[in-house]
This record gives sequence, structure tokens and C-alpha cells, in this order.
Amino acid sequence: MADLFSAARPEEILKQANPWFILLTCFLALMANLVPVSGLALILRPDFLMLVILYWCIQEPRYVGVGVAWALGVVMDVADATVFGQHALSYAVLAYAAEYFRRRMLRFPLWQQAPQVALLLLLCAALVLLVRFVGGAPFPGASYFAAPLVGALLWPLLSVLLQRPQRPTRSPNEL
Repeated sequence: MADLFSAARPEEILKQANPWFILLTCFLALMANLVPVSGLALILRPDFLMLVILYWCIQEPRYVGVGVAWALGVVMDVADATVFGQHALSYAVLAYAAEYFRRRMLRFPLWQQAPQVALLLLLCAALVLLVRFVGGAPFPGASYFAAPLVGALLWPLLSVLLQRPQRPTRSPNEL
């Protein structure tokens, strides 16, 4: 049972991800971003779509890259009714950075990937903030940077959940 909720071992070869599963996870992440919350939950809620894009850019760069990230960012901009292009720009930069650091990140266990993910998420949050500043928005306060840190803390759990369908099936005598 514990093996179901653990990360894939380095010697374990994962199956190729189903493109429909990737699409489903992106849709669910978009819906999670659009759930109306307020108060502390709003401050701490990470950008789930950003996390899912980062995961798929690292794990399946043939399916999810800069173009897909940009398109999903445009969808997020329209759905969130924010400054057009702010999410598209930050998701595209995130996808580029994920492709650039992909091999480095895959060398580390999930708990060691989390600080690297935190830096990438903070970079994208700062980019969105910069776009908002150019548009004349005031500084939202230091709590604005809490959500990317929460996202980095969720990285190991998200990775295990998204890896689950890709893991090879085992016979009962292998467990």
C-alpha cells in the first residue's frame, strides 16, 4: 500500500504518458485555479496549472512545451479575467526554464526538487507581478509570494499522483 504513494524509483522505467491524461490533468488544474476561495485559502492557494505545466514539461517535453504552456496561459488569462498575456508569458517562461533545467531536476529525488521548483515558481510569480506593475496595479504585499512556496511544498505529492498512471504494473509476487 505504501508503494502506491511513493515516487518512482530511479531503476523503474515509467510508461509514456497518455496525451488524454495530460489534457485531463491540465483541465483539472485550470478548474482548481478557478474555484472561488477567500481569505487565507486565497493567499495560500498555489497556481495549480503552473505546477501541472511544470511537471509535464519536465516529464513529457514532447507533449508539453513552451507553445502549449503559452496557450494554457492564454486560457487562464481569459478564464481569470486578468491582464491579457500575464499568465501566458509566465507559463511560457516557466516551460522554457523547465526544458532548460529538466535533466538537472530529474537527477534529484522529489524532496530535493522542491527548492528548485520554488525558485521557478517565485520567478514566474515575480514576472506576473511585474506585468501587473506595468499595468498600474499596486504591490499586493509579501503574502503574494506565499502561494509559490506552498506550490513547492506540494510538488512531491503532485509528482507522485501524476506518476501513478505511468508506473508499470507489477505482479503480486514482485511486491
